[in-house]
Amino acid sequence: MKTLARCSFPVATMFALVLAAVPGIASAQGMSMPMQSGPGKAMPSPPAKAETTLAGKPITISYNSPSMRGRKIMGGLVPYGEPWRTGANPATTLVTPVDLMIGTLLVPAGTYTLFTLPKSDAPWELIVSKKTGEWGIPYPEGNDLGRTPMTVGSLPAPQEAMSISFEHTAGNKTVLHVKWETTDVSVPVVAK
Repeated sequence: MKTLARCSFPVATMFALVLAAVPGIASAQGMSMPMQSGPGKAMPSPPAKAETTLAGKPITISYNSPSMRGRKIMGGLVPYGEPWRTGANPATTLVTPVDLMIGTLLVPAGTYTLFTLPKSDAPWELIVSKKTGEWGIPYPEGNDLGRTPMTVGSLPAPQEAMSISFEHTAGNKTVLHVKWETTDVSVPVVAK
């Protein structure tokens, strides 16, 4: 009767080696892995939410908020002319139980992924994608519900952490803002 050879590594050691290798494998294949934080340490790009109520219904945008950390953001970390996931880590997600008119784009009730198209010499565009449940990169070509122009403004002082917010909310109307560094882009939102 044959016996199986015993492994010289304990199972726990092998498991630890596999776990340690996963981030290296992921980055070698161009993928990002979520960053873990130890006790008392915040993630570099923590989860955040923008929430409002329009026509009595909750509208939510979930995103991760990256920080400048001494980096050039617009035209640097966030290149002009390329779709940006508008946050960090998982894709930025819009959930709406009502139809919305975002700028010039009709967005039916549902769940969507939001991207922006930053431009240095023209209005930005908000991109609403039908593809959901993704990491945020690469941008899913061919899945746009549509795009709408955004108004570009500036902040009086640099803002360290990126934010998404609903401002000037009244009744069934609000204004969606994305702010980071000294840039403030916005688009009106109306519940239908």
